[in-house]
Amino acid sequence: MKYLKFLFYFLIFQKLNSQQIINYNQIFNWTNDTLVGSYVYDNIYNEIWGGEINDIEFAVIGSTAGTHIFDISEPENSSEIFFFPGSHNGPHVIHRDYHDYNGFLYTVCDEGNGSLQVIDIRNLPYSANIIYDSDEFIKRAHNIFIDEVSNKLYACSVRNGQNQSSSIVILDINNPFLPLKIMDYEIPETSYSAHDIWVNNDTGFVNNGYDGFFVINFSSANPSIIGSLTSYPDKGYNHSGWPNSDMSLYVMADENWGYDLKILDISDLENINVISTFNSEIHENSIAHNVMVKNNLAYISYYHDGLQVYDISIPENPTKVGSFNSYLLDDHEETYRGAWGVYSFLPSNNILISDMQFGLYVIGENYLNIEQIKNIDIRIFPNPSYSDIKIIFPNNQNIYYISLTNFLGKSIFNKKIKNKKNITISNLDKGIYNINIYNHSINMNKKLIIQ
Repeated sequence: MKYLKFLFYFLIFQKLNSQQIINYNQIFNWTNDTLVGSYVYDNIYNEIWGGEINDIEFAVIGSTAGTHIFDISEPENSSEIFFFPGSHNGPHVIHRDYHDYNGFLYTVCDEGNGSLQVIDIRNLPYSANIIYDSDEFIKRAHNIFIDEVSNKLYACSVRNGQNQSSSIVILDINNPFLPLKIMDYEIPETSYSAHDIWVNNDTGFVNNGYDGFFVINFSSANPSIIGSLTSYPDKGYNHSGWPNSDMSLYVMADENWGYDLKILDISDLENINVISTFNSEIHENSIAHNVMVKNNLAYISYYHDGLQVYDISIPENPTKVGSFNSYLLDDHEETYRGAWGVYSFLPSNNILISDMQFGLYVIGENYLNIEQIKNIDIRIFPNPSYSDIKIIFPNNQNIYYISLTNFLGKSIFNKKIKNKKNITISNLDKGIYNINIYNHSINMNKKLIIQ
């Protein structure tokens, strides 16, 4: 047993010292000063989506006005090519949601007298048009997801044109010009409506607010619960999540100030458990919103903190490898402002972020290895150290975030720092620590030895 523990800690130590760090660069940013803010926190923008059609990459962002579609195939020259007003628009709009499939973009709104709109985007960037606009099945919905195996659209927290509400509505979208309802569904013995869902081949992973997390088999007319997680560490409002590619892990966000994200073991759906928890390492009031997972990287949009990226290849020890602060204000008051969503599945590997105040971001990845990091003019001395350390930054870099974790990956402190900074470490135990320093242009890890 001692050998196994030593091996586990050794692997973590090796990971910290061989980790690729992702340095994100802003390629494009779009805002529109003519758009009105919502009555809630003056938020203008909401959901983000993206994809590729006809060898061009596109981005979709929602606003209080409607749906904005961008050609981002040359990201530095990105431009809005189409705008479609929402069925409901104006300052009452807070939420829109999107998903595309087979050349059609599906869009919903969670406020007012809206509808399900289907937009034909098969001929991007030359043409796009609305081919379906009806509130028969969906007037309002909080989130939608498309199961591409079974050609079904799942909508959460739905109200239809007759003001009837459903936790989940499932539509047959084999014919996007005429969607058909398959069923309404309510999770038995729950108090909250489904907030978000991820589905593959009729197996749905449902984030169900304060009720928790549920996995449901939707393959028959009588769906059945396969597994659930209704009690877990730092449980709050179960908001969103995303599995990894081999369906062994699920990263889950509870939308509460200061709550950790969770990595779940879903290899056995009848025995789901929490492997580890982690957070943005920036502020005690930080709040995660949406999650995507690609290639063992968890991309998380954080209110106030922008994009945070974690390597989850060792799920017991998720490690931050990158970040980008889309939110240009410095506050962590108990509000919902900042990064709403992230889209990480573009063929180019560029990342899309929607910030509720600052609009659409297209950012690119530049991987730095440890040798490259050595050439970045950030100095930490003395190292090894007994009491205090001093950090000196490049002259053209003013503001940084710093986090310190111990050998087991436990967070010791997180601070925002400016220029030269002395940090007292005399109260820390002897050992090896990992110090992470990052801002818009630099994200680096270094080993710190305290003697």
